[in-house]
Amino acid sequence: MASNDQLGFSFKPPDRRIFTVRDLVAAVRTHIEREYGDAWVEGEISNFRAHGSGHLYFTLKDQNSQIRAVMFRSQARLLRFRPENGMQVVLRGRVTIYEDRGELQISAEYLEPKGAGALQVAFEQLKAKLEAEGLFNAERKKVIPTLPRRIGIVTSPQAAALHDILNILLRRHHTASVLIFPAQVQGEAAGAEVSAGVRYFNKARSVDVIIVARGGGSAEDLATFNNEALARVIAASEIPVISAVGHETDFTIVDFVADLRAPTPSAAAELVIRSRQEVEAQAEGLRQRLVRAVRYRLLMGLQALTELAQHGAFGRIVDVINRRQQRLDDLKNRLDRAERQILEQHRRHLEAAAAAVRHYDVRRMLAGIHQELDSRVAALAATTRTLLLRQRGTLNQLVGQLEALSPLAILDRGYALVFDSAGELLKDAAQVKTGDEISARLAKGTVTATVSPRNRNRQQN
Repeated sequence: MASNDQLGFSFKPPDRRIFTVRDLVAAVRTHIEREYGDAWVEGEISNFRAHGSGHLYFTLKDQNSQIRAVMFRSQARLLRFRPENGMQVVLRGRVTIYEDRGELQISAEYLEPKGAGALQVAFEQLKAKLEAEGLFNAERKKVIPTLPRRIGIVTSPQAAALHDILNILLRRHHTASVLIFPAQVQGEAAGAEVSAGVRYFNKARSVDVIIVARGGGSAEDLATFNNEALARVIAASEIPVISAVGHETDFTIVDFVADLRAPTPSAAAELVIRSRQEVEAQAEGLRQRLVRAVRYRLLMGLQALTELAQHGAFGRIVDVINRRQQRLDDLKNRLDRAERQILEQHRRHLEAAAAAVRHYDVRRMLAGIHQELDSRVAALAATTRTLLLRQRGTLNQLVGQLEALSPLAILDRGYALVFDSAGELLKDAAQVKTGDEISARLAKGTVTATVSPRNRNRQQN
């Protein structure tokens, strides 16, 4: 049998290339991302997990296969709904490989529910959540005041809805005051600005009712009023809130949590305040009813009084009243006479007392009292001087005894107190040695010295 060389063939085995695991995974990832950098995938969500970092992790599956998926926080925060297990979705993303585990996955950039718009799904989810918490219950709704003196409006100053509201309020009751909190009613910042307006009016307590208003628009335009944070701010408002968002057929989450929903901003102005003519007409009607009621009561009272006056018992009552009146007059006359007699007696007693005082010499009595007082003061002064002299003698005696016992008196007789360098009193010469510093306290001053075998130097401080 002929060899390859004899047949004219030349065979060389290929060079063997050895990858590390990471290099191989990286090479495959690069190839896959290049081929499937923008892929749309349809499937069912399972194993959904929202991480604390804001990233979303889930599995996308159908009847035959499944693939892991991740949506990072930067894209997840743009979602209008919350993904859930079992939800059919359409995903757009980039197919890649997670190198740490070598697993195929999709990095999702866009996600939408299949068959229903994302905004509608988000609306239904939030509505169900807030309704379960009782934020839509009728018993928590506050009553809208009939004639509010001040009305707060949270809306855009450029909105046509604001001009409609102001025109109707001016026509119906021009004395009502209106405070406007300017806020965006469309866009990402709109929810926060409308919430700030509701909080401001609650903190300032400057209005009796709040209107949150916006004209009509598409579902995307009205998405601001399906914001959960805004809904909770309105639900927590202590001031009644009227929702006036969109047209009559438009419903938002704010409509359900507000204390009153107006079909349109113009209707909100009609609802929030009654017209002046209506109030005046009602007041006139009440006045007429009151007049008729008073006249009826007066007529009934007059008729009853006439019937009583014709009764015999009424005549007897009048006779009793007259007799009592006569007795009252008699008692008053007797009281006047008794009062005059008492005053006359007091006047006579006063005159008698004045006559007795005129015969009594007050100056003589005061002179006797003054003389007795002087004698007692002199006796007290003499007793005090005697006591002071006796106490002074005793004090001098005690001072002498104290001075005799004083250590300073002993020092005056030539004695001294000797202390070592630590300030301790020396009682024995054995307590010091040559070179120690000692001090001696004399009657006057202190002497320091150094202990030496023969001589002692002294220095007076």
